[in-house]
Amino acid sequence: MDVYVRPGVSFWYLSQVFSVPLRLIIDSNRDINPQYLTIGQRIRVPGYVTANYEIKPGDSLWSIARRNNLAVDTLYLVNPNLNPNRLQIGQSIRVPRRVTWRFVNGKQEYDYNTMMNDLWTLSSVYPFMQMSMIGDSVLGLDIPEVLIGLGSKRVHYNASFHANEWITTPVLMRFLNDYLLSLTNQNSMRGLSTLPLYLQAMLSVVPMVNPDGVNLVINGAPESRREQLVEWNNGSSDFSNWKANINGVDLNDQYPANWDLERERNPKNPGPRDYGGEAPLTQPEAIAMANLTRRRDFSRVLAFHTQGEVIYWGYQNMEPPEAEVIVKEFARVSGYEPVQTLESYAGYKDWFIQDWRRPGYTVELGTGQNPLPLSQFDEIYEETLGIFLAGLYM
Repeated sequence: MDVYVRPGVSFWYLSQVFSVPLRLIIDSNRDINPQYLTIGQRIRVPGYVTANYEIKPGDSLWSIARRNNLAVDTLYLVNPNLNPNRLQIGQSIRVPRRVTWRFVNGKQEYDYNTMMNDLWTLSSVYPFMQMSMIGDSVLGLDIPEVLIGLGSKRVHYNASFHANEWITTPVLMRFLNDYLLSLTNQNSMRGLSTLPLYLQAMLSVVPMVNPDGVNLVINGAPESRREQLVEWNNGSSDFSNWKANINGVDLNDQYPANWDLERERNPKNPGPRDYGGEAPLTQPEAIAMANLTRRRDFSRVLAFHTQGEVIYWGYQNMEPPEAEVIVKEFARVSGYEPVQTLESYAGYKDWFIQDWRRPGYTVELGTGQNPLPLSQFDEIYEETLGIFLAGLYM
C-alpha cells in the first residue's frame, strides 16, 4: 500500500501507526533513504491494501477510522489531498485494510500462469519480498526466484523439478504466503515468532523449476510440439505421468554428480522420465538452477518432490555431520522418515552436497501415485510446514 509523507512522518512513525515491524518498512523501500524524506514522497507499507469508501451522511474521518480500527492519521497518509472540513456525501476516499487473508489458493490445478499471478500479487502487497528471474525454460518462460530475509544463513527451497510433481509448487507457495502474513501481522507460526527467522536467514525460493513440464501435465501439449511429445509419450496424449522438461529430459538427472553412472542405467532417448540428456547441465532450467546455486552460495538446500514421506539427506558420505542433526529435526516435525542414501545419482541435492559439502535434502511429500490428488493438499501442507520452518531456524 502506498502512503504519502506528511510533516512529522518517519519510517518509525509508520511502523507504529500501522503496527508493522520497522525492518519490514525499511526493506520495502530499499530505494529510499529514511533520513531524507520529503513531503508528498511515496512510501510503501507492507501487509496492507486500500479499499474505496463512499462518504455517507453523518460520516467523519474519526468515525470512519474507528469503524475500521484505524488511527485517523492513516486516512490522511493514504489520501494526501483530503480536507476533513470539506467531506461531501458520495465522495470516494481510500481506507487502509490490513491483509489477514491468503492470496494463494493452492487447492487447484496450479500451472505457471497461476503461480506468476500469485507471485506478482504477493510482491505488490509485501514489497520487502524481492523477486527476480534466474533464467528461461525451453519455451522461454521466466523462472522466478523469491528472496525473503536478511540473514547470513542462506537457505534455498525449490519445487517442481518434475512436472507431474507440480503439487509441490502450491504447497511451497502457501508457505510463502503464510510466512509473509505472519511477518506483517506479527503472528507466530507453530509457536515460532517469525521476525527473528527473517533477521537470521535469507530464504531463496524457486517455486517452479520446470514450468514447461508443469503446463504440459496440467494443460496438455502445445500445438507446436504436440506431434513430437505424443511420440515420446508412447503415442499417448495423456501427459499425467510426464516428469521431464519439454525436451524430454529429466531435470533431476542433469547434474554432474556421477552423471555417467545414472545415464548407464536410464533411457538413452527423450521421454517422459529418467532420460538425463546427452551431457550434464545442457537444459536451460538445470543451468539456471546451477548458476543460481553458485551465485548465492547457499548454506543448505531443500528440493521438494513427491511422493513417499521420506527425506533423503546423504550422498556418497560427503554430507557434513550437521546434516544428520538437521534431518532428525525435519523428521520430528513432519513424521517423515530420514533416509541417508539411495542408489541414485545426478540429482540437484547430490551435486550440492558433492560440490559444497553442506546439507542438502530431497523431501518426498505425500503418498500414492503421481500426480498426487489435491485431496491430499491440506495434509501435505501441515506435514511440510514444520520442515519449512525448521529449515530456517536450525
